[in-house]
Amino acid sequence: MEQIYPDLNQLISGMADGDKEFEKELTLAIHKGLLELKEVYAQGSLEKNDVKLQQIRHKLKPTLAMFELLQITDELQLGKEIIESEGFDGPAFSNHYRNLQRKLEIAIKRVFELT
Repeated sequence: MEQIYPDLNQLISGMADGDKEFEKELTLAIHKGLLELKEVYAQGSLEKNDVKLQQIRHKLKPTLAMFELLQITDELQLGKEIIESEGFDGPAFSNHYRNLQRKLEIAIKRVFELT
């Protein structure tokens, strides 16, 4: 079975530069950020609040990029494009939302394994 985000541990270790305590703090911060993204995106989607979604995307974008969580980054970009072109109503946004939540669950589980 292919491991999800196989380089994540190495990326975190590299950022921590051998400091195990910082590595642990960094891992917990990534985990917390992913949980926040999941929760705030769910709220914003339910409220059909594009501003809330934009704010959480911008807040987590550097973390997602730094730790190469590209599946999530790509899905967030797709959601932005769907909202801009079709809005919240319709199957495109619903499918995007389900896909994002699934990808977030996978990433959250992976980061949790590293704690």
